[in-house]
Amino acid sequence: MSKLSKIYGADEFAKPVVQNCSFTIERGKLTVMIGPSGCGKSTLIRLLAGFERPSGGNITIGGGKPVTGPGLDRLVVFQETALFPWMSTYDNIMFGPRARGEDTPEMRAVAEALLQKVGLAGFRKKYPSQLSGGMQRRAELARSMINKPDVMILDEPFRGLDAMTKRLMQEYFANLYEEFRRTTFFVTTDIDEAIYLADRILIMSNIPTQVRATIDVDLPRPRHVEDITENDSANAIKMKALGLLHEEAMKSFARGSKAAADFIDAYARRMVKD
Repeated sequence: MSKLSKIYGADEFAKPVVQNCSFTIERGKLTVMIGPSGCGKSTLIRLLAGFERPSGGNITIGGGKPVTGPGLDRLVVFQETALFPWMSTYDNIMFGPRARGEDTPEMRAVAEALLQKVGLAGFRKKYPSQLSGGMQRRAELARSMINKPDVMILDEPFRGLDAMTKRLMQEYFANLYEEFRRTTFFVTTDIDEAIYLADRILIMSNIPTQVRATIDVDLPRPRHVEDITENDSANAIKMKALGLLHEEAMKSFARGSKAAADFIDAYARRMVKD
């Protein structure tokens, strides 16, 4: 991603959300993006996934291939469940292979193995409405991994789960990453989650967003929750990240009141003009 920008609207209503944003998602690494609320994280995900086109700059994948739209090389796990409610857990996981004409014995064996790994073998015939929130998240992770995307993109996937379920999901995901080492771009607002999972953390600025700082997380793997709560290096990373995030959040609050006033003024001027 190089010198990326995204602007919504036009003229006096133009709103730059991403501006001169550049970063690299390293192959086989887990990159975590964190930033103040409303800074443009979800916009960056849509741009990376190819759901939207940038206003400027470019995005490339796999050694220089430009991203011009959605593709099988990228897969997004959204905040809200995207499981098909009329399909069983097993059928949801097998949806991608079947859509590609790959409903083979080998792929079915992969699906069964993934069901085991995410602890859902006993729920293979259940429908999403019969699964807990954590189980739905695990099913979505399995459905993503069976497609073997070049880049997995996760947009706050554990948001809204209760504290214990969220912790268990973080552990499930960390274990899956350890085993498969899939290139991953993970978005969160939870600094502890970021440190627990990441090889590298991108601290994003207030809107229009760009990378404020990059922090390498050199904690050994596999990790445990205690690595975050009792490790001096982890605590140093946390203090640095929190300081930067606080600065950007304060800018966001200050900008909010001015932005509202500017919008009302622009709207009033447009109404007079019309």
